[in-house]
Amino acid sequence: MFSSVIIKEMIYLDFSATTPLLPAVKKELLRIMELDLGNPSSLHSAGQTGKSLLNRARSEVAQLIEARPQSVIFTSGGSESNNTVIRTFEGCPIFVSAIEHPSVLHPAEAYGAPCTKIPVNQQGIIDINFLQTELEKTIIKDPKQKILVSVMLANNETGTIEPVAEVAQLIQDLKKSTHTKIYLHTDATQAVGKIPVSVKALNCDYLTFTSHKLGGPVGIAALYIRPGSPFKPLIMGGAQENKRRAGTSNVLLASGFKVAAQEAKKNLNKYQEVAKLRDYLAKEIKKKIPSAKIITPIEDKAIGPFELIKENSRISGGDYERARSMAGATRSASRSARLVDDGNQTEFFQARKEPIVCLPNILNISFPAAEGESTQLYLDLENIEVSTGSACASGDLEPSHVLMAMYHDAEIAHGSVRFSFGLTTTRAEIDELLAKLPPIIAKIQDLSTIKQGKS
Repeated sequence: MFSSVIIKEMIYLDFSATTPLLPAVKKELLRIMELDLGNPSSLHSAGQTGKSLLNRARSEVAQLIEARPQSVIFTSGGSESNNTVIRTFEGCPIFVSAIEHPSVLHPAEAYGAPCTKIPVNQQGIIDINFLQTELEKTIIKDPKQKILVSVMLANNETGTIEPVAEVAQLIQDLKKSTHTKIYLHTDATQAVGKIPVSVKALNCDYLTFTSHKLGGPVGIAALYIRPGSPFKPLIMGGAQENKRRAGTSNVLLASGFKVAAQEAKKNLNKYQEVAKLRDYLAKEIKKKIPSAKIITPIEDKAIGPFELIKENSRISGGDYERARSMAGATRSASRSARLVDDGNQTEFFQARKEPIVCLPNILNISFPAAEGESTQLYLDLENIEVSTGSACASGDLEPSHVLMAMYHDAEIAHGSVRFSFGLTTTRAEIDELLAKLPPIIAKIQDLSTIKQGKS
């Protein structure tokens, strides 16, 4: 006799890795599959029907980032989009943040001449002072060369939002004063659909985003290319995508992407409720596991209520270090800030006009003496799905390059767990996680050689 088996419903808290297919997207995919479509490049009726669907999809996807349809091409994924931009600047100086996704970092290291990594502070915010200094040095060496700056809009592991618009302003100022050709790319894969994203407001030359982070199908993404920006096709052999990306256009996936984009526009404001769940989880974890370190900067503000720390004012110890960090990484768009350290710990800078913020759906927490992979596996046994960072780095035993860039501490990096939420995440699911997590962390810590001080 077979015993009955009760299958528990899974609690999915890994939306930043990929999102479940939205019902509306699934319905559209099934509808398109029933159509007799030809190759969109063909002139016959079946082909033109496919072309019409493709054009409609491109228009909707472009609207999500306030771009013109002709400025957007479809690719196979965010990695292809990122690689396409980087390879366009092969042999040129390339500047990337130290916390970029590997699909930006690795090709930049391979093809940049040179590749310069922009450091970040402990909130994960890039040092714009460093970027400006290094750009100016590069321009002095050769003002006629092309330069690419690639800074992600929001980090996939911590959710920290980068000051991309400020980087764009810095670039525009340098272009006006030096006439050097500097271009800006931003990987907005995690940000699009969670916060308002506009290529006009960001003033970027290239922008990457993808379907499966929006509840759309895997295998299709988009790349925005500002008219007049340099572009070299990564895949050659056909005239598809206005000669910018060869290969038969995937009308099916594009149509699914279209609906995902439409749903994202409608649901954007709902992420305010998701942020409340994230903050609730962070608060309760700190109560139940006081040693936990909140990585995602959900409570950080830019120096009090954005007051000016004036010249010759003395601030102590930790406040000084925090102020120094904020001055370097969160300066105002006018870049009027200057940093002075005369040994007396004096500072003068203008704080940001807006606070350091993060995406509403990501919470990264590090648990001391508890390997993130162990936490992930124990939670998986409880049918709770989380991540230790970027899904693209799954199986890599090296500590997260993002957290190492922020903290330079392998223990913090190894102990981190990323919880990422969607619109379907419920308070009941969070409460079940909170019931299961503390004993799991305690169990792992009891077995840890780090906690017990063993060699």
